[in-house]
Amino acid sequence: MSTTTTNNNNLESNPPPFRLRKTPSADGDDLTESTKQDCPIPVIDFQCLIRDNKEGDYKNCDDKKKKLGEACRDWGVFRLVNHGVPPDLLNKVQDFAREISSLPFETKQGLFTTTPLSYFWGTPALTPSGAALSRSPQNINWVEGLNVPLTQLSQLQLQPQPQPHDQHPSLISFRLATAKFEAMSKELNMDITDEYSKPHLSESTGFIRVYRYPPNSDEEEEEEEEEGGEHTAWGMDVHTDSSVLSILNQDQVGGLEVLKDDQWFTVKPVSNTLVVNLGDMMQAISNDEYKSVKHRVKVNRYKERVSTCYFVFPGEGSVIKSSKYKPFTYRDFRAQVQQDVKALGYKPTRLGLKVAT
Repeated sequence: MSTTTTNNNNLESNPPPFRLRKTPSADGDDLTESTKQDCPIPVIDFQCLIRDNKEGDYKNCDDKKKKLGEACRDWGVFRLVNHGVPPDLLNKVQDFAREISSLPFETKQGLFTTTPLSYFWGTPALTPSGAALSRSPQNINWVEGLNVPLTQLSQLQLQPQPQPHDQHPSLISFRLATAKFEAMSKELNMDITDEYSKPHLSESTGFIRVYRYPPNSDEEEEEEEEEGGEHTAWGMDVHTDSSVLSILNQDQVGGLEVLKDDQWFTVKPVSNTLVVNLGDMMQAISNDEYKSVKHRVKVNRYKERVSTCYFVFPGEGSVIKSSKYKPFTYRDFRAQVQQDVKALGYKPTRLGLKVAT
């Protein structure tokens, strides 16, 4: 994971409404970020999830697998170590994200309007084609990004030379998600035969998003802080992910916050680790035993934040069967979410499914 942070004051790269805020000082530092309580989210060793405990070398793995269940039930989020993704690949992804983000706003709009890749800003809520669902002037999220269907990831050149097939980011991402899902299924004593697990994780519906959160320094907010308030510019409002799993690679700026027991915690960036969020689909599949974590992203006043996230979903027509909800497909759920966003202007932090009777 790249450890480089950027004080990006290039206003031309920002969407026009973002340019109205005053330019932050390159020498500044957001004290509210460093003094806020760090989140003690569980740490999961990926190698213990994928290896059989047949030898003494892995005698502690059973306990660590149990911690996975506890993390999914109590937190809905965990930090993944020993994940097997080469550090140089994580660095390349981050460098590419910064390179794309630094382009002028008009260039980004022009580059990604006629391909399966789509540029967005002001909202993370998109249609299947990548168009913004809702972006009212009163409810703009301080974020821009690139939406890339996993099947189209080859269109992005992360390095001059072609990568070996088994090192391609799309394959690595899908392998990670599959292994984690299988480990969670075993913990719940679910049937994990191929016929069962394949519909719940589909490469065809997955996508990767590059997020950039420009620095936001506002005079009115600074006055509120001087009066004892808090800097509250949000890159993303409170929400849950619709996915089965979301795998996040964040830079060193920070800003991700998760909710547990009605308290917000900051998820501190740690080099060469990934953050895994459980989404709405995982909560439904697990009969509500696992939780879809509520989270948000706070914008730094002086430094931009760049992250990349892989979202894994079920197949379009896969039927999700749960004792808590009536059978539904991912297509049905996505349509309901889009309807809610259009009607309310945001995605409600609940599943919105018909309860089984």
